[in-house]
Amino acid sequence: MKLFDYARADSPEAAARDGALANVKFIAGGTNLLDLMKLQVETPEKLVDISRLALNEVEETEAGGLRIGALVPNADLAAHPKVTAGYPVLSRALLAGASGQLRNKASTGGNLLQRTRCYYFYDPASACNKRDPGSGCPAKEGFNRIHAILGTSDQCIATHPSDMAVAMRALDAVIVTLKPDGDKRRISIHDFYRLPGDTPDKETVLEPGELITHVELPAPPRGRQLYRKVRDRASYAFALVSVAGVIAVEDGKIASAALAFGGLGPMPWRNVDVEDALVGKVPGTAAFEAAADALLADAKGYGGNDFKIPLVRRTLIACLRDLTEGTA
Repeated sequence: MKLFDYARADSPEAAARDGALANVKFIAGGTNLLDLMKLQVETPEKLVDISRLALNEVEETEAGGLRIGALVPNADLAAHPKVTAGYPVLSRALLAGASGQLRNKASTGGNLLQRTRCYYFYDPASACNKRDPGSGCPAKEGFNRIHAILGTSDQCIATHPSDMAVAMRALDAVIVTLKPDGDKRRISIHDFYRLPGDTPDKETVLEPGELITHVELPAPPRGRQLYRKVRDRASYAFALVSVAGVIAVEDGKIASAALAFGGLGPMPWRNVDVEDALVGKVPGTAAFEAAADALLADAKGYGGNDFKIPLVRRTLIACLRDLTEGTA
């Protein structure tokens, strides 16, 4: 690990100002950043410690939703009564991630900003356009079993690793930030992440020094909620495919649907065509197959991850059955 300076922020405003300087990183739980620093994938010149800021509360909003501080630990958020009662898809997604020890340290804001778990990204001796723009993407022709089948580019085929962010996207979360000049931003999670395109090193729309302070959720959605994660082992493994689903059935037809996916793309994936294929339809094989067709219309495997295409079809259809069974 290379030498770096350290500063403890005493306010969000001070943290944002400090973070605007060149090659500065915020640190809270550090469950991803410290690993990257040990490997010299990340080499910040300065760490700004935000872990003691007063951003660790979960509060109800006037609209009946939740305002979640960026420093709320994943374990606390998963167990919060308001989350388990109104947003079980989020609780289940959080509990599917990492291990109990990591969930005790990992923060809500940090979870959204996890870096990919691509093998080549984690190996400084390897080329990687995300780590070293212009150096190449060996994953395309290499070992790509865990890699993306949607939203890829010639520059990068890595996936986003967060379980929590998948549930947040299904729930239409809004990310609240503070800029170094004191301005605040409210960013829909649908606009927060960037596709790799020609700039895979730029993963979000955050500006230098912009600090996530809260995540806001709308009022609990109607209908059933589900989070299902398919992985290589029962714990401490990233998703090959995951589904966060919220579906309401009324008068024998699907009245509303929100579906987000993990393990498939460079961001938590959501495609409104999938939901449009379901809304207004009678739950059943025809509607479920149409939704899977819409999701996979542009899917592309790279050899080692070709199996994800039939896997996600089966997983989605099974989830839709569970979400709608007995509702007619």
